[in-house]
Amino acid sequence: MEFNQNKAIYLQIRDTICERILSGDLKPEDRIPSVREYGASIGVNPNTVMRTYEKLTMEGVIYNKRGIGYFITAEAREIVLENSRKEFLETELPVVIRKMELLGLNPKELFDNK
Repeated sequence: MEFNQNKAIYLQIRDTICERILSGDLKPEDRIPSVREYGASIGVNPNTVMRTYEKLTMEGVIYNKRGIGYFITAEAREIVLENSRKEFLETELPVVIRKMELLGLNPKELFDNK
């Protein structure tokens, strides 16, 4: 897995899991790899993966069955979708809008060129 230096690794791992949920690759009640398995497969410290799993658990995206492992919650897709939309609107879209303003582009032009 390639990591971006501008964002914490545990958040990048979270983003990857969330993308897999949105794409349908991970479905409700699917088991995800253990902390150690996942850490070994992507080449990061298990503590980093644990931090990711703790964050996803707090968000209601995954849950732990003690002694069995971590699983995707029934509400995971809706939670991830809501969080992703909010993050896009608050952080990414303003950057795009600012860039469009600097380039003298308006949204109508973008859709008219298709």
